[in-house]
Parts: sequence; C-alpha cells; structure tokens
Amino acid sequence: MEETDDPANLARIRSSFAKQGLMSTLGARLGDISRGSVEISLPPSPAISQQHGFVHAGAISAVADTAAGYAALSTMAPGRGVLTTEFKINLLAPAVGDRFIARGKVLKAGKTLTLAQAEVFAEKDGALRLIAFLTATLMAIEGRDGITD
Repeated sequence: MEETDDPANLARIRSSFAKQGLMSTLGARLGDISRGSVEISLPPSPAISQQHGFVHAGAISAVADTAAGYAALSTMAPGRGVLTTEFKINLLAPAVGDRFIARGKVLKAGKTLTLAQAEVFAEKDGALRLIAFLTATLMAIEGRDGITD
C-alpha cells in the first residue's frame, strides 16, 4: 500500500473514513493513500443494486465523491476538514463487475477551494473498465478534522 509521507495525516484519513456510516453500509474499503490521491474499493451486492442488477449510480457516486474528498483532505493541514460544494458525475457504462475502484485525485489545491476528480473502474476478471468520471469542488473548513459532507 502506498501511503502519504506523513503518518499522522494517514492516521487522520483512516480515522475519518472509519466514521463514515455510508461507506460502512456500502461495504466500501479505503485503499492506497498518497498526498493528493486516495483509492476506495466497493464490492457489488444486491443491497446496493438497482432494478436491472447493476450497482446503483448513487453508490458509485458516493464512493467517487468520497475518494475525491479524501484526496482533497490529504493535502490539508491538521484541524481542517473538507465539504463537497458541488460535483458532476458522468456515468459511462453500467456498473457491472467483481469490484469497483474509485481513484480520487487533486487537480488543484487552494487555501479555501480544492478541485478534484475521481475515476471509477469496474474490475472484472482482472481487467479494469472506466465506468464513471466525477469532478468536484471541495471547501476547506476549520475545526473539523475530516470530511463533513
């Protein structure tokens, strides 16, 4: 696992992620972390599917938003949190696979606003296929150590 240079920052991200009830409910797991980049994996299950058997776009959107948010948080000082102020997601293909991987990446970190993106891949038989692309604007907030959206 690739990790951020700062062990305290890594612990802060892991601690914050562990408090996310939605990620737990979805069965999402935190993966690789480095400064400006975070990966989250999501296993498919009937509990998060839609009527055609695909993983619901809401679940895909949630892990994409969270990956972008933690990528943004990884660039912020301790004692700061992050809120998503807006995001746009393009759903490129049905969410069918053995697992889904959301890779969040910071495009530009600012003092107050950060621009990030997330790509979501469906993994099937070891091959990755891009199924969604998210862009997000995130706002730094004081006095909250983590994501607060």
